[in-house]
Amino acid sequence: MANKKEWFSTWFDSKYYHILYKNRDYQEAEFFISNLIEKLGIENKHRVLDLACGKGRHAIYLNKQGLQVVGVDLSPESIAYANQYANEQLAFYEHDMREVLQQGAFDFVLNLFTSFGYFEDERENEKTIQSIYEIVEEGGTFVIDFMNAQKVIKNLVLEETKTIDGVTFELKRSVQNSFIVKDIAFEVEEERYEFQERVKAITEEMFLQYFQKAGFKVEATYGDYALNSFDVNSSDRLIYVLKK
Repeated sequence: MANKKEWFSTWFDSKYYHILYKNRDYQEAEFFISNLIEKLGIENKHRVLDLACGKGRHAIYLNKQGLQVVGVDLSPESIAYANQYANEQLAFYEHDMREVLQQGAFDFVLNLFTSFGYFEDERENEKTIQSIYEIVEEGGTFVIDFMNAQKVIKNLVLEETKTIDGVTFELKRSVQNSFIVKDIAFEVEEERYEFQERVKAITEEMFLQYFQKAGFKVEATYGDYALNSFDVNSSDRLIYVLKK
């Protein structure tokens, strides 16, 4: 389970995390979800899990399309925010993605917008994929949407400053021991804060090892939210559609 030493258990629950990322593109998210629904044939009868849902932007849009959706996330702050949108067909819960939520409970499990690869111990990544395998119903589908790590590293912006809602964030990026690291520093009312994001630069080969070990079969691989083919040099995303 999560503990306070894990960066994501504190940073994702900080109000400053939500300030830094407040301008995320909802239209892009809705475009992606609409394409997935059409391509995968997701229907009202299906049960959908948004795993590591954050504040629920994907889950809320899925629900607006008439789907029954559960969103789970480790962050109490994010779940508290998302719960204002809960209804009979949309529920949100605090949950650690490394643990099995409910055996065979979902037809579709979605893990979107690089909400994976946070763990220092490689076995935790494997455990997460195995837990997802247990959650997916027999014959069900798992979709994981990750960054194209090789392109990200090639185009890494080493230093950047952003001012949002009066807070000036100093961002420094680097690659350390196969992790893409973002150091975040800022001052509020003369108090200095420092956080760090660490996401493993997971390649196609590594993902395929996780999937094979868990028992998933790769059905399709896409490189963007329009669901075009993946190209390691040019694609922004690495999106897998997997079958149990």
